[in-house]
Amino acid sequence: MSRSDVESRLGLNKGPPPGHRRLRLVVAYCGTSWRGWQGLAISGGIQDELNAAVLKATRAVTVVHGSGRTDAGVHALAQVAHMDVPESLRMSDEAWVKSINACLPLSIRIVEVSAAAPTFHSRYDARGKVYRYRIWRSPLLSPFEADRVWQIHGPLDMEALKICMESLVGTHNFVRLSANRGDMPETLRRALPEKTTRTIHRVNLREDGDLLELEFEGDGFLYKMVRLIVGSLMLVARGRSTVNWFQELLTNDAAAQSNQMAPAAGLYLVRVLY
Repeated sequence: MSRSDVESRLGLNKGPPPGHRRLRLVVAYCGTSWRGWQGLAISGGIQDELNAAVLKATRAVTVVHGSGRTDAGVHALAQVAHMDVPESLRMSDEAWVKSINACLPLSIRIVEVSAAAPTFHSRYDARGKVYRYRIWRSPLLSPFEADRVWQIHGPLDMEALKICMESLVGTHNFVRLSANRGDMPETLRRALPEKTTRTIHRVNLREDGDLLELEFEGDGFLYKMVRLIVGSLMLVARGRSTVNWFQELLTNDAAAQSNQMAPAAGLYLVRVLY
């Protein structure tokens, strides 16, 4: 479905309501104590905190729409969002940043606010995302890295890891390296490859002492896709499965779903591409 089709169905191409203008936000957060981005009936979502902070700072009721959801415990360096605010609020970009941050917990920060085109949509205009996963390899975990990394003990087969990472680049059906949100039966999800096919443009590996960082850039990522990719990569790197097993997750329609889920704590949304 094209963006225009989505907009027509959801009414997204109408822009802000009369008397309002659209703002673009860049948000950073430590996800450790939050239930993810999405607003929840029981609260605890980062979206809930942002909506409440804007209301407290300006008395304006709005909904902050993000470029996508992040799971509970996942962090973001530059999540992108948008919101519609009354034109009567003649605040500078810097004033918006200061006023909202003053009403937010310290684990959530507005990094930037700027005017957006009336039709800008943080989710449907996005052309890709970059995620980073951080792994700690020392038996002694730094207290400053608690809830920020996945601690893994023992040697890793770096050559096998690199081969598997290289095989990710390109267009693949990631149905076996993603999870079902519960909105359709798994048999149906497997029968719709157009919904689970994504393109990975770049995969990088960086070693810095005890820290290992894996970075993925793609045109989109499915539910829990990065965490399942990393968990499966580590299964191979730790010698508990084979390169062939990993590659078949990308190529063999008969292959079983991977259940190797890396912890949320090591995952970061680095940036959203437009």
